[in-house]
Amino acid sequence: MHLIEKTPGLIDQIRSFDVFQNLPDVDLEWLIERSDYLLYKEGEELFYPGKQVVNMQVIVDGEYITRFKQGNEYRELGTWGTGTLTGLLPFSRMKEAMATGTALRDTYVLELHKKHFTEMVTVSYEMTQNLVGEMSDRIRDFTATRLQNEKLMSLGKLSAGLAHELNNPAASIVRNVEELYQRTHQTPERFKRIMTMRVTPEQTDQIIAILFSKINTPRPELTLMQRESLKDDLLDWLEDQEVENAETIAETFVDFGMTEADLEKIHDIVDGKHLDSILPWLEGTLSLEMLVGEIQEASGRIAALINSIKSYSHMDRSKDGEKIDLQEGIITTLTMLKHQLKTKSIVVKKEFGENLPKILAFPGELNQVWTNLMDNAIDAMDEGGVLNIKTYTKRDRVFVEITDNGPGIPDEIKSKIFDPFFTTKSIGKGTGLGLEVVRRIVEHHKGSIEVDSEPGNTTFTVCFPVE
Repeated sequence: MHLIEKTPGLIDQIRSFDVFQNLPDVDLEWLIERSDYLLYKEGEELFYPGKQVVNMQVIVDGEYITRFKQGNEYRELGTWGTGTLTGLLPFSRMKEAMATGTALRDTYVLELHKKHFTEMVTVSYEMTQNLVGEMSDRIRDFTATRLQNEKLMSLGKLSAGLAHELNNPAASIVRNVEELYQRTHQTPERFKRIMTMRVTPEQTDQIIAILFSKINTPRPELTLMQRESLKDDLLDWLEDQEVENAETIAETFVDFGMTEADLEKIHDIVDGKHLDSILPWLEGTLSLEMLVGEIQEASGRIAALINSIKSYSHMDRSKDGEKIDLQEGIITTLTMLKHQLKTKSIVVKKEFGENLPKILAFPGELNQVWTNLMDNAIDAMDEGGVLNIKTYTKRDRVFVEITDNGPGIPDEIKSKIFDPFFTTKSIGKGTGLGLEVVRRIVEHHKGSIEVDSEPGNTTFTVCFPVE
């Protein structure tokens, strides 16, 4: 590996790659300026198992082969050439390489260190969006490859289950990045309005203090009635002040627990002036905070799912779990499914038991259980449905009930729903592995799962022992 001089035609070379085609020259120049340009001679390794992954690698010219060690043999995963992206991508949780990439000929590579990723989000959201899309494609490609290999080893259903579970967090990343992209286009106009304001440094500090207090405080858990009441109060206040886009501002402020008292405090700080500039700026900042947080949550979920492949394949091996609170995983899963719930206007009712004992478990696996059961419930219900989630203890066991008011499961198929590859969904909509994987995970935790269904009331009851 040799560090070499960057050539004048480098920008034209990378502009021809699909992931960079729609980007302006200034973004590409930023990428080139902050990257190292390296030459890997034929036979040199771009990465190898255990190597810390800290760079995004863009193959400017060349070709490399990837091999993965399985047992005592090396399996070829494929060859990649000019225009390929490998290594670490924005929002990825990859820590180290698991395969070996060897140059088949002299290969020229741009390497961007991860320390520049945060700046990338500020400089070029378009580039960030493209790279996140590339990560989603990489996940899909990886899952498809693993699925084929596992099928050949009679473990296809496990990889297919992984592919099923990856869909939600991957879709969440893409969706949130698209909204992030739209939001950032509003930033210049808001900045312009802020710059025309005449506020003192003391006033600025006080407003920023309120902003950070909301960012750093855990978001409140509100009932539907509490949320609507708070939103109505904020809307009335905003409309009285003739603030534009009051509905959007109120919705975001509710998410962060902003109250009418907080708005009055801001009003008093600036003597009622410039609220039409300050409040949209606060809303925009809080929205960006929420979107980035959800992207981080989704990318972490993807990493956990990919890492769970080994535990899927070796469920008979004794491994140490950790003491977890089931309710935390359920709340996280509801956050991941927020878009689906909102799209169908589904009401979520939670009845959580107090002082629920922690259980010894693998949290990543249990998150897949909740995702599958809730996702199926959402699919089963019409718009405006009700999803009930209840947790409680009984003797030395912890129970989780997930209930929907959909059409129910016909008696003739109720006994088959946990069978591998059984699905009632149309071709291309489901693998038929979701509930079979749920059953395997629950049994791996020495638990049980049962279903009780009639029209308008289907309940899956999951039970785990307290150790």
